[in-house]
Amino acid sequence: MQQVACVVGIGETEYTKWGGIMDRSELGLACEAIVKACADAALPVAAIDGVASYAYDRNEPARLQEALGLPELRWSSMVWGGGGTGSFGSLAHASAAVLSGHASYVAVFRSLCQGQWSRFGQGYPSPHPNFLLPFGMFSPPLMAAPTAQRYKQEFGITAEQFGEFALSCRANANRNPRAVFHDRALTMEDYLASRIIADPLRLYDCCQENDGACALIVTTLERARDLDARPVLILAAGHQADPGRGTGNLGSHNMPAETYGTGDGRRLAERLYGQAGIGAADIDTAQVYDAFTASALMTLENSGFCGRGEAGAFVGDGNIRWPNGALPVNTAGGLLSEAYIHGLNLAVEGVRQIRGESTSQVADARLCLVTCGTAAAILGAA
Repeated sequence: MQQVACVVGIGETEYTKWGGIMDRSELGLACEAIVKACADAALPVAAIDGVASYAYDRNEPARLQEALGLPELRWSSMVWGGGGTGSFGSLAHASAAVLSGHASYVAVFRSLCQGQWSRFGQGYPSPHPNFLLPFGMFSPPLMAAPTAQRYKQEFGITAEQFGEFALSCRANANRNPRAVFHDRALTMEDYLASRIIADPLRLYDCCQENDGACALIVTTLERARDLDARPVLILAAGHQADPGRGTGNLGSHNMPAETYGTGDGRRLAERLYGQAGIGAADIDTAQVYDAFTASALMTLENSGFCGRGEAGAFVGDGNIRWPNGALPVNTAGGLLSEAYIHGLNLAVEGVRQIRGESTSQVADARLCLVTCGTAAAILGAA
């Protein structure tokens, strides 16, 4: 019988605005999230023998092993690339590790403490700045704006359609006590009145900057049966860029002209659907990397939920709204309104949805896509 990887535990620290956590270290936050995830899985922390994380995580495996008191660490990995590629890609790495026998229980984690270190997005490892800084692209919104503008112009996307995505995420966050914006409502009037950060991106088109950590414990379904846990299957997971996309918005902006304003991930979505034996129409809810509303709309198209250039109308018609939309999206508030833990909190929410524990629970949810464009996973009920 073919082995299947699964998530058996999830854990989170508090989420705050960047600089909001000063009484614990970034390493301490990582350990807190992992310990909570182990408790959720009814798994002794000492059983962890692998770790996987975001590309630029500062918590070295040896320090984690020492801090957590792990007797053995047989696997450690990070995925190159920023944003959700590193977070969702780490889930794919963990799945590969447990299925291949390199580790038994892998903690996938991301920890941020920007007030104590530095703010992400204020510069990138070489050679990115060589292609970006001469053109005034000093921050992610400035890097993302040209593709967003091309997308808006080519397909007639309106500001109100971008705004509908932001409003839907905020409404979900208002039901989620863990969300940074839990107690702050957002109206279309607020959205349209917010300042332009990098045309066409307004303030509420851009995700937050946060402190906090989250973690997931990955193992095989066979081992999960020995735990007092509720396993969520990883039906497919991976990372892959479409041809010619290179490093995308965070790189040299030399993507093919015909796909410049369309985002990435179409081939990845097709591959993962094929591995899972399903189609886009089978997905009950999606947790979409929403660093920017424009890129989230592009991801909806590349994931097969609507046609090229149709995401504006798809979102504008209320399809991503909970509870009555055809595809409720970012049901904990997403990166725009829950927290920006480089997207890994979207995977945590995906697990909650399959377990039936979300604060905006989709009825009878059995399949969830968590995706960032160049990395994604399909979670399913055991």
